[in-house]
Amino acid sequence: MIDYKSAGLTEEDLKNMYKWMDLGRKVDERLWLLNRAGKIPFVVSGQGQEATQIGMAYAMKEGDISSPYYRDLAFVTYMGITPLDTMLSAFGKRDDINSGGKQMPSHFSHREKGILSQSSPVATQIPHSVGAALALKMDKKQNIATATVGEGSSNQGDFHEGLNFAGVHDLPFICVIINNKYAISVPDSLQYAAENLSDRALGYGMHGEHVDGNDPIAVYKAMKEARERALNGEGATLIEAVTSRMTPHSSDDDDKYRTQEERDSLKEGDCNLKFKAYLLENNIIDEQWLSELEQENKDIINKATKTAEEAPYPSTEEAYAYVYEEGVQDND
Repeated sequence: MIDYKSAGLTEEDLKNMYKWMDLGRKVDERLWLLNRAGKIPFVVSGQGQEATQIGMAYAMKEGDISSPYYRDLAFVTYMGITPLDTMLSAFGKRDDINSGGKQMPSHFSHREKGILSQSSPVATQIPHSVGAALALKMDKKQNIATATVGEGSSNQGDFHEGLNFAGVHDLPFICVIINNKYAISVPDSLQYAAENLSDRALGYGMHGEHVDGNDPIAVYKAMKEARERALNGEGATLIEAVTSRMTPHSSDDDDKYRTQEERDSLKEGDCNLKFKAYLLENNIIDEQWLSELEQENKDIINKATKTAEEAPYPSTEEAYAYVYEEGVQDND
């Protein structure tokens, strides 16, 4: 971990960051249990990426706009999508804030919190977020727009088009590549030839930053400085946070393209365990504090799970809501 004081953080900040990392992980783990019990159909996980997600979120301010991707559970939890919201979406219930039970799980959105709705095709959120950054600049708002993608998405056309536009127009935009080294089953060695994906920033005329994605302090510092540059009129930033994906690509993936030895090594680099050990070693937290947090998060998740499981599904009539504009007649 880098020196937290150099990033302008306090011990209370570090404790708060770990709280959100732990809550995101625990919600994620509950989703897997529900899936394996046959209660929800699908899970796509962010385990191993919580340090990057909370480091990012902690540097953002009210009024900022975000375009997360499907692994950003801890990020969106911090930004205001509650564990109950997540469970309602996973169960496909009527009160799901993302879509009323229609959207794929982990396709996050929250209008009031500035979280843009996303589509399943990867990297499509980048042009959306760049457009939001353009609007913020035109309206002279002191805010930024962000987008997160996996390293696989950095090879899509939308990635290039969005970042090129952001660079040309000096937009208040930050793109974070969460490089977990696998695009589904394709390892990074078969995805790109560059040493660092952040080096691509040079071609877009923007600042590039390569950080340890398992260090929430380092990610926070990079994000904070990128935000300051954007608001000072210095344009966009491309951040590459290198981390690991601790689970299969999704609940429908057997993960056989990785050896057991490789899967075991991921647990040793678990960002949550590393950050917890750092806080304990520096006497910022103790075992009693951890025990209380464990119970607090367990209560939150148990309540959210029970409420969502008992909540009503959308009716047949509601399935057609928000598909067509109200009052529009056909031409027949």
